[in-house]
Amino acid sequence: MNYRSSLQHPIFSTIGHVADELGLETYVVGGFVRDLLLGRPTTDVDFVCVGSGIALAEGVARKLGPEVQVHVYKNFGTAHIPHADFNLEFVGARKESYQRHSRKPIVEDGTLRDDQLRRDFTINAMAISLNKDTFGDLIDPFHGQDDMKSRLIRTPVDPVITFSDDPLRMMRAARFASQLNYDIEADTYAAMISQAERLKIVSQERITDELNKIILSPVPSYGFKLLFHSGLLKLFFPELVLLHGVEYVGNRAHKDNFFHTLQVLDNVAKASGDLWLRWAAILHDIAKPQTKRYDKEHGWTFHGHEDRGARMVPHIFRRLKLPMNDKMLMVQKLVRLHLRPIPLAKEVTDSAVRRLLFDAGDEIEALMTLCRADITSKNLQKVDQFLKNFDLVERKMAEVEAKDQLRNFQPPVTGDEIIRLFNIPPGPIIGEIKDQIKEAILDGQIRNDREEAFALMHALARERGLTPVTE
Repeated sequence: MNYRSSLQHPIFSTIGHVADELGLETYVVGGFVRDLLLGRPTTDVDFVCVGSGIALAEGVARKLGPEVQVHVYKNFGTAHIPHADFNLEFVGARKESYQRHSRKPIVEDGTLRDDQLRRDFTINAMAISLNKDTFGDLIDPFHGQDDMKSRLIRTPVDPVITFSDDPLRMMRAARFASQLNYDIEADTYAAMISQAERLKIVSQERITDELNKIILSPVPSYGFKLLFHSGLLKLFFPELVLLHGVEYVGNRAHKDNFFHTLQVLDNVAKASGDLWLRWAAILHDIAKPQTKRYDKEHGWTFHGHEDRGARMVPHIFRRLKLPMNDKMLMVQKLVRLHLRPIPLAKEVTDSAVRRLLFDAGDEIEALMTLCRADITSKNLQKVDQFLKNFDLVERKMAEVEAKDQLRNFQPPVTGDEIIRLFNIPPGPIIGEIKDQIKEAILDGQIRNDREEAFALMHALARERGLTPVTE
């Protein structure tokens, strides 16, 4: 693996020069080294020195010029310098010990070896020297390069100790495996299973941060399967685990909705890098266990799972410490609407298309991406037919949208205008008139046009005995 050419960026020689001036043994370490060897682009660079990382950072800032700022975090013994395209992090080499009730380590000064021993995985425990006499030398005591060649996630020391000390590392193992398409070494995965319950001492914010990185990986189902089979997933996402399993009545069974959900997620991942669209894929069938019924005539049904699932979204977001904002509302909308385009694929009417455009708004493209991803039948002919039908739906949407401008629909007549024009107090009659105007537009009886809407408003008002104050 040729990595030395990447160290020709002047920042590395500058840091090495300052380190020599200060007499500090200094290395670039961790994820940057891993990604350098993999040829992956990265901008976050961690430096470890045997001594004061803060003193090294301050020396580097002085060398780079007066406009360069160094942010010091004395409580953690670290410093940060944003410079050009890089985020530079500096710390002194440390050794760590843990108490069983906490994942926060007791930290002492240490050697490079101590610092590498505390790293989570062998692929993250490599270091490259920056001092002049040894510049570019790779220090790899735990054979991280070999594990990269073998595509393995493995801990530098006993994995039981590694995961017991810091249980978040189990989530990170699944995350790196999913991001890099690596296997988790057998003893390491066995330790994940045996130590799974230790995850309970980790904050939900940290767990969800790793989960989102799995969701954003190229094939996120792989990471979810690792979490599921290790017993980690059920500890923080029981609703998803409840989707697993197949129930039979006679020879009639429903599909395994857990693995179906993961397939939908992978399908969405092929089409979009949007985290929240991927979350909608994860949650689109989340209420199927609660709505599952067996009907002698129709077999297994899940009536209303889309509405019940949408109602579950805020609770799940709140518990997982996901943002309770427009992102949550987007996911909720997609879960609620994910079945709507399916009947349209059989009969495309202008009225139904208008209503879908009205209800979906800016999420219409995301909704159609989710609906396409939701076709996971093993019958390829059936899948092909569904996708062709969705093509027809999308062409009709484009035609209707161009003509009627229904996305983010705003009523041509407001409630305040009705109140002023007819000099009536606020009340149910205002909503009735507005709803009838909206329904007339969606049914195609009038255009989404102010003049036509005003004419209908006057007709509806006359039916109710209202007279404009101008008459």
